[in-house]
Amino acid sequence: MGMPVQFAKFLWPLPWTLLGLVAGLAGLLTGGRARRRGPVIEFYGGAVARLLARIPNRPMAMTLGHVIVGTSAAALDTVRRHELVHVRQYERWGPAFVPVYLFYSVRLWLAGKNAYRDNPFEIEAYRES
Repeated sequence: MGMPVQFAKFLWPLPWTLLGLVAGLAGLLTGGRARRRGPVIEFYGGAVARLLARIPNRPMAMTLGHVIVGTSAAALDTVRRHELVHVRQYERWGPAFVPVYLFYSVRLWLAGKNAYRDNPFEIEAYRES
């Protein structure tokens, strides 16, 4: 893949990546840690772990563009393959990823289905991880 394509893949989800970096910085300022793994920066612990504990279903990790935030280093090691599928989804959908993800979740919930497990983005991530 050429440099312009790689740059576009980085730039397209940049608004969400920046949000992830802000969350990660909050984690670092409250005792969390960071590490680079492949195409992403992972943050864990500190305020990041407390934030994830407030989300329904208490996920071990969440992807924001090219940033993955997790409760702990071990949690990130466990879910990395799944979260990297979400990174690729962000690269395809760019700024629209989160609104479309939420649209599917609400539509599924209103239909009496599981807003997380039945979400097409999650189905793809579980299938490919």
